[in-house]
Amino acid sequence: MSSVSPRAIVSNEVSEFLQAHPETQFVDLLISDMNGVVRGKRIERPSLHKVYERGINLPASLFALDINGSTVESTGLGLDIGDSDRVCYPIPGTLAYEPWQKRPTAQLLMTMHELDGQPFFADPREVLRQVVARFDEMGLRICAAFELEFYLIDQENVNGRPQPPRSPISGKRPHSTQVYLIDDLDEYADCLQDILEAAKEQGIPADAIVKESAPAQFEVNLHHVEDAMLACDYAVLLKRLIKNIAYDHEMDTTFMAKPYPGQAGNGLHVHISLIDKATGENIFATDAPQEHAELRHAIAGVLETMPASMAFLCPNVNSYRRFGAQFYVPNAPSWGLDNRTVAVRVPTGADNAIRIEHRVAGADANPYLMMAAILAGIHHGLTHKLEPGEPIEGNSYEQLEQSLPNNLRDALRELDDSEIMNQYISPDYIDIFVACKESELAEFEASISDLEYNWYLHTV
Repeated sequence: MSSVSPRAIVSNEVSEFLQAHPETQFVDLLISDMNGVVRGKRIERPSLHKVYERGINLPASLFALDINGSTVESTGLGLDIGDSDRVCYPIPGTLAYEPWQKRPTAQLLMTMHELDGQPFFADPREVLRQVVARFDEMGLRICAAFELEFYLIDQENVNGRPQPPRSPISGKRPHSTQVYLIDDLDEYADCLQDILEAAKEQGIPADAIVKESAPAQFEVNLHHVEDAMLACDYAVLLKRLIKNIAYDHEMDTTFMAKPYPGQAGNGLHVHISLIDKATGENIFATDAPQEHAELRHAIAGVLETMPASMAFLCPNVNSYRRFGAQFYVPNAPSWGLDNRTVAVRVPTGADNAIRIEHRVAGADANPYLMMAAILAGIHHGLTHKLEPGEPIEGNSYEQLEQSLPNNLRDALRELDDSEIMNQYISPDYIDIFVACKESELAEFEASISDLEYNWYLHTV
């Protein structure tokens, strides 16, 4: 699912899709911004052919939006360049029907280009493409799969705070924290099954839903694909699908990293292996992971670059509230075999299925930027033949002190100062990312919380 060139002709997929879905009236043209928020335009069916021929125009400032959708002018992508347009082209293979819409509507993922046809540097998908190109040069293909956690929540908040939805079966709000409980899957079976069926209809390889360890919290597992960008496309589209299917069932969803104090946060784990293009074999395949050179090098690179990656893995103020030993969220660079207390887990099973499971990022991360940061670490480790030390056995929280950045400001400083990350991700892009997030942080810190009034209004 690589981007098409500006001179691309109308693909057969348009004709084939419209023939298969003659009822289609509208098409949503989607592009993921810095925060992973899907933006774009809705067009009528007759205009779809033109989109494949000519693309659509959207302002470059789309990639300088903060979480509230406001342009951060310090990025230089807003008024400084006259809020000028770039052109967005379709990503082949992403044209799909939206089963939740009342009016027959399709969707199509887009990616942004300069007017001369070159990819636009500030599109997170382009950030990832540049890192993936390093592996192409090594004759390696990336195999990846995401695990996405989310909460079903009520459409009505209580004093602005979320609450679990009433069960369609019992009418009660769940309070269970029992992980993997099948009964909780039954409570919301219609919604969850519709999520899986809609994913199948859209070609998104969601193959399982698991009850997680908090009330109405679930995890959707995506099947692995041998294309890092495609894996991220699926993750972005799956989030949109889950939100819309929940609306149909009169519920809401949140992918907020930590929506409830005292409950588990929402994570975004990713499994990664590397395929030798010449042989088709997984280069991590082994019956002795602790002794396998390439696997050790890759892990070491991920661990070394993890502090500098944190701003991409945990990009919001709320992201850092998710961390804590009781919630299985590692707060130090660490690795182990079949150990869920470490940051990088190596699941052991079939020798040819050995892979890296990265367990740090929150569900609020942009999948493209998260993947780019992790792959940068893997490539760095492989090319410099780094060593990770021995794997952690037992509870890593009792053996390692917290050392990863535990707030957004420190994470942004680590990213900005990292020579390694600046070698893999354009310094111009890092400047834009940091500017946007520092703007959000400044606005957050300028606000006065309810807790501050409770503590200080009448006591100091």
